[in-house]
Amino acid sequence: MVDDSVLLIKNARILDPASGKDETGSVLVKNGVIEKIGKSVSSKTAEEVDAQNLWLFPGLVDMHVHLRQPGQDSKETFATGTRAAAAGGITRVVTMANTIPVLDNKTGIEFVVERSKSEGCVHVHPVGSVSKGLEGKEISDIGEIVHAGAVALSDDGKGVMDAQLFRRALEYSTIFDVPIISHCEDHNLSQGGVMNEGQTSTFIGLPGIPAEAETVMVSRDILLAKRTGARLHIAHVSCAESVDLIRTYKKRGVKITAETAMHYLLLTDKAVEGYNTNAKMNPPLRTEEDCQALLEGLRDGTIDAIASDHAPHTRGDKSQEFDLAPFGIVGLETTLPLMLSYLPQEGLDLLELIRRMTVAPCEILKLPAGKLEPGMIADLTLWNPTGESQIDPNLFFSKGRNTPFGGWKVTGRVEATMVAGRVVYAPSYSPAASLVTVRPS
Repeated sequence: MVDDSVLLIKNARILDPASGKDETGSVLVKNGVIEKIGKSVSSKTAEEVDAQNLWLFPGLVDMHVHLRQPGQDSKETFATGTRAAAAGGITRVVTMANTIPVLDNKTGIEFVVERSKSEGCVHVHPVGSVSKGLEGKEISDIGEIVHAGAVALSDDGKGVMDAQLFRRALEYSTIFDVPIISHCEDHNLSQGGVMNEGQTSTFIGLPGIPAEAETVMVSRDILLAKRTGARLHIAHVSCAESVDLIRTYKKRGVKITAETAMHYLLLTDKAVEGYNTNAKMNPPLRTEEDCQALLEGLRDGTIDAIASDHAPHTRGDKSQEFDLAPFGIVGLETTLPLMLSYLPQEGLDLLELIRRMTVAPCEILKLPAGKLEPGMIADLTLWNPTGESQIDPNLFFSKGRNTPFGGWKVTGRVEATMVAGRVVYAPSYSPAASLVTVRPS
């Protein structure tokens, strides 16, 4: 007789960056928890999934997402955003504080925690703001928002211009052992800019944002982290000079981690040509030299994590003139297929790539996930590495369609996403041979 609370995934290529495991085997899940994992695991009562020719790895963790709730439900909701995450093989998302109202107090954090549980299909972890209202004038009640469930602090979307306030926030963060996620932008340097400052911006006549708008603040924040001993995480790194600074100070023992996103690795500011608002983001797309520096930063470990910086907007928002259109693109459903389709050819090891969206974000944020081992919650992703398709924004589960990757060819797809052993995504168009569930008699 089959026990619906017991699941045996058989014959999968198991990829576990935490242990270095890359072998064919099986995983036994009981009551939402991994019970056994290995080459010869069996169960007489389990529901079986034959995962032959599929890859099995820990559910991905996207540590930089904008789910837009509360306040901007027309752009995204917990329901649509988490479904998009599941479709992208992601089982945990970390949602930023720049909502309406800002997540700068206990009530806001509790709203995200409770509402996402009732409406979402993957784990949602909120980030509280560094300053009240993202105004950069008064520090949020850090203790209150951490105790309510915030896993980090960030004014993402705005750089904290007041160095004294940022230093005090770093000092407070050490009491609660949470990282501050820094949106490194000097608004005096970026003011009025809408894309990278360089040859392309000059050619098409758009005001530019210099790389120094990022690197000046990266330098400042690193020095303040060095002074305070706080944990600093640099969000959406886009510049070669930023990579150099992070590398240098990591070697000196400063507690820095960093992330980048697929658009900074695969696209340059030339994607803006034709005034493509789907290529408008902040920080902006940079140059080929910056792309290569970021790839090298991934290879040598300077860049710890890959995140989507998923920032959905309505079609109307993005249909405005380039100067008026908002910054941001979606990425929950494109990050994994782009990563596995394009980065291995850049000399990046498969296990290390998966580490950047499993082990690394979990270590940075101290989340109980990212590994395949007995006793861990069974958050799992099954990946089919075969088959070529094109990215079609019209098929996204997200409300947002604002991606510059529409029409890009990718190889492979998510075959199933499981949260605590429960399938939360499996494409209905999946051919019978690719995901076979066998119910023993």
